[in-house]
Amino acid sequence: MGMLAYGPERMSFYFDDEVLAHVQAVMTAKLRRGEAFFLCWRDPRDVGGGRSAIWLHPAIPLSFRFDAVERPALDRQLLEEMAVAALGAAGLDLDDSEHLSRTAMPVHNAMKRHDVPMAL
Repeated sequence: MGMLAYGPERMSFYFDDEVLAHVQAVMTAKLRRGEAFFLCWRDPRDVGGGRSAIWLHPAIPLSFRFDAVERPALDRQLLEEMAVAALGAAGLDLDDSEHLSRTAMPVHNAMKRHDVPMAL
């Protein structure tokens, strides 16, 4: 299980290492070009269900942590589909089976969300 730490509050979102590697590649390409976009996913029932979305912008700090030492193989077709999907108004939806040849986050994914309250 890899972790995406987002924002100065370092909210942590956990994804399968393979999913996170694909997301990192797409984020890197888009944010290097100064392109902001939404990243969306369906939350598992064990963390309350529903959907989550975060706004990705070059000025917002991000970090990635992977459990595996080896880098997962990247699927070129899926990367291209994810990059195109991220161009839309809804952003990159990891559960969008209509626009992705395979969903990047399967139903059985054990992603968990741990929000850290903002410091005032």
